[in-house]
Amino acid sequence: MPTFEITTASADDIRMMADWAHAEGWNPGLTDGQAFFAADPCGFLIGRLDGAPASCVSVVRYGSGFGFLGFYLTRPQLRGQGYGSRLWAAGTARLAGRNTGLDGVVAQQPAYRKSGFLPAWTNLRYEGLVPVDVAPPPGVTLVDARTLPFGQVTAYDRRFFPAERDSFLAAWTTSPGRTALVALAEGEVRGLAVLRACRTSSRIGPLYAATPEIALALVSALAATDPSTPVAVDVPDVNPAAVRLAGELGLTPSFETARMYTGPAPDVDHAGLFGVTSLELG
Repeated sequence: MPTFEITTASADDIRMMADWAHAEGWNPGLTDGQAFFAADPCGFLIGRLDGAPASCVSVVRYGSGFGFLGFYLTRPQLRGQGYGSRLWAAGTARLAGRNTGLDGVVAQQPAYRKSGFLPAWTNLRYEGLVPVDVAPPPGVTLVDARTLPFGQVTAYDRRFFPAERDSFLAAWTTSPGRTALVALAEGEVRGLAVLRACRTSSRIGPLYAATPEIALALVSALAATDPSTPVAVDVPDVNPAAVRLAGELGLTPSFETARMYTGPAPDVDHAGLFGVTSLELG
């Protein structure tokens, strides 16, 4: 009989997980693994069949009461044999007692419902080329996020995410191949956006903004770093202004997930959430 065991992923394993995600059409960032590992080094599990990777899942703990599940994959030739469900049981046990979120692809949403996850909103990935000459609104300036006191950045992030994630955010905004911009008005943070290089379209996430005009300016400035490469934003339909902005930019929907939670949907600033940070870690 084959031997199936579950182990904590190594840094190399996390890079492999990104390869698997790419094969599924998820288009992960080229250096996402550095930030993922910083978020929770023990939060990535690999199911091994006779020593060879067969399935994976991320079960990242944030603070004392929140968790996020992602990267739930089994190699195609091994699906339907129970290896994924055994890893799922181990992963969800690691998050027991926490309100847990995930972004589930359409095909898996019925299974997630059976496991106790309820939908909060739909994310639609919009992709395409955008104008690169849009100035910010009067009184707003865009600056490199790395030049601000980090506490300002993390405090702003907490308006849109239900738990502290400083280690993750530090790596997410400074890893190679990405640009992080903050919108400032009278010294106050009014927007935050991060562009990261991916295998196809460059991804923008998070995209936070006090107004659609600030969101547009952030997207335009980030796209200007490589005008010939399309950008992609995972837009939550819980913010109608974000959906309208994507349509006005002429971006095309290409991928859909549902944000789901095991408990009540966290109380975050939906009106300022124009693009989620990551489908894998929230």
